[in-house]
Amino acid sequence: MNTFFLFFIGLPALEIFLMIKIGGKIGALNTVLLIFFTAIIGVYFARLQGIQTIKSGLNSLYKNETPIYEIISGASIAFAALLLIVPGFLTDLIGFILLFPLTRNFLFKFIVKKNIAKDQKSEKKIIDGEIIDKDKKNEL
Repeated sequence: MNTFFLFFIGLPALEIFLMIKIGGKIGALNTVLLIFFTAIIGVYFARLQGIQTIKSGLNSLYKNETPIYEIISGASIAFAALLLIVPGFLTDLIGFILLFPLTRNFLFKFIVKKNIAKDQKSEKKIIDGEIIDKDKKNEL
């Protein structure tokens, strides 16, 4: 419930707060134009990065490799494009961060390292066991 509240109520409230603050500094018309400008530029760069990711994925397939990075990268580019279309400055910032390959690689490595550490912790809790069929035991 807390994550739901923060995401669907807190994020728009924060975006409105930022728009009011920035609008107070640069003016309402300039704020609206800046929101449209970031959306247009962001979608353009998302398109370029998407095309580049598709080409890289096809090259991986031609080399008979699994394009795992390209699949994850393509999903993050699509999410970044969605964030850039949504009006707001915080979502635009997150979208632009996801668009750049350097920051995307950094985020992927961080997430993978975090999941590996989580998997190593869960391996300690594994209990080996054996299943014995009761019917076969009674037959002997």
